Amino acid sequence: MIEKHIVIEDIDPVLLYGVNNTNMQMLKALYPKLRIVARGNVIHVMGDELEMCAFEENVSKLQKHINKYNSLTEEELLHITRGERSERDGVEGVIVYSVTGRPICARTTNQQALVKAYQENDLVFAVGPAGSGKTYTSIALAVRALKNKEIRRIVLSRPAVEAGEKLGFLPGDMKEKIDPYLQPLYDALEDMIPTQKLREMMEQNIIQIAPLAFMRGRTLSDAVVILDEAQNTTTAQLKMFLTRMGMNTKMIVTGDTTQIDLPHSVRSGLIEALHILRDVKGIGFIELTKKDIVRHKLVTRIVEAYEKSPLPTSPKGEETDKEKT
Repeated sequence: MIEKHIVIEDIDPVLLYGVNNTNMQMLKALYPKLRIVARGNVIHVMGDELEMCAFEENVSKLQKHINKYNSLTEEELLHITRGERSERDGVEGVIVYSVTGRPICARTTNQQALVKAYQENDLVFAVGPAGSGKTYTSIALAVRALKNKEIRRIVLSRPAVEAGEKLGFLPGDMKEKIDPYLQPLYDALEDMIPTQKLREMMEQNIIQIAPLAFMRGRTLSDAVVILDEAQNTTTAQLKMFLTRMGMNTKMIVTGDTTQIDLPHSVRSGLIEALHILRDVKGIGFIELTKKDIVRHKLVTRIVEAYEKSPLPTSPKGEETDKEKT
């Protein structure tokens, strides 16, 4: 009779143990020659050596399953412990699975092109209107790379540029002032990584979310780095960001050139980069359109209405000088 301690890593132990420990009860029934006690993220096992080896191997398989699908049903537990293939293994085109087990895929032709461009290039520019999936797809690709241990960290950034509100008037300290600008990135991550695991990853700096200004002076290696809302960067800021790239790093730059919140006198760094870097080998360029919008059907109609509007407006919503005359 031997004794072993199996440490549960990379996943939330609750997903393995099941609601009210139902999964653990099943495992105990499947391995009657073992005494199994789970506490926290450690499983204490005592009993027959051969059965313990089989148990340890299956626990490893169950952890990999949960890491990939973010869930484990009783039926899947039985399939895995019996050496059978999971029904979800045959689903094609899945980037990652959401925290509810929903497959996250590239849903349009241009989103699929973004996935392909990411695989073929170390730097990708993805430009398109609101709701076209450029940021969500990019974060899904980063999460997949992290789960597959292709990289050691994810770095997500945004320029903290006001869109109608002044940063200084928001309540709280600097972090609390900046967090609202980064909330869309938090939302996407929370859809793909269980809350407790995401919190741990952020505390350990495995996942970092920071304003663009915090990138200066850094070299980002073994990472997927995403710059969102890049249309609100200046030329100097975007050049600074792009030159942070280290070894074994991929970068995705996303933006919407129709939603620039910079002062009138400042040219968007994204627009200039698209022109300057167009012919540089190793950089992919993907242009998404209103056909790629996967939000509420009204979003597509709103985008189309603004495109057709005969009344040009400034970023502040005022009529242009041409329209006034």
